[in-house]
Amino acid sequence: MPYTLNCSILLTELPLLQRAQAAKQAGFDSVEFWWPFSEAAPSDKQVDDFVASLKNAGVQLDGLNFFAGDMPAGDRGLVSWIGREAEFKANIDVVVAIAQATGCKAFNALYGNRIDGASPAAQDELALENLVAAAQGVAEVGGTVLIEPVSGTEAYPLKTAAQALEVVNTVKAQGAANIALLADFYHLAVNGDDVAAVIEAHAKDFGHIQIADAPGRGAPGTGNLPLQQWISRSMELGYTGKVALEYKQDAATAFNWLANANA
Repeated sequence: MPYTLNCSILLTELPLLQRAQAAKQAGFDSVEFWWPFSEAAPSDKQVDDFVASLKNAGVQLDGLNFFAGDMPAGDRGLVSWIGREAEFKANIDVVVAIAQATGCKAFNALYGNRIDGASPAAQDELALENLVAAAQGVAEVGGTVLIEPVSGTEAYPLKTAAQALEVVNTVKAQGAANIALLADFYHLAVNGDDVAAVIEAHAKDFGHIQIADAPGRGAPGTGNLPLQQWISRSMELGYTGKVALEYKQDAATAFNWLANANA
């Protein structure tokens, strides 16, 4: 199965530390999480309990977000957030520790919203510094930093693949090669990007793929996006990674579509 299950948007009926086991019971050997803690630097026990939940379930952690702030309140990352530099730097150390314990290799660094009173240029300068540091940190474990275009938040500046790739290339120009585009087909489509064209031009260099259908951000088949076609074409063009299921659906029906998918 080429799929990995995002346990921060699915299986939310369960406490976080029970979701890896539920993913295993649903047939998945691979999972990913947004940052699973409420702060950038949780306690050692919190980290140990999270890692243990994965190991006890027998699943591989294949994706993890850096701390992104208060996501329910609208935060979308600390990378470009002036005034929270120390938090992000501390978070890098925890991310690396989790990676060492789990073998995770893919790390989504949400760029952060534009902030009133801060110039975009100053935010971008900080983002470059933070992303280089993040890339250097996860390089210790053979990891890759992912840059994601996001929909639904006007203040978030990266909405298209081209905008995200500009950031990727700027970081690479600083000597950090382990950074790549996170191609979330849902966000790209909702933002009006030409997903098929992005795939044709960049699939072989995708760092990760995430999917949800649109409209609605539900499971494949609940909307009108040609997700299976896009996945197949990405693989034809050289993408070899997992495809993350990052959609909203109740656990009882969330995986019914897989019976008809060409997994």
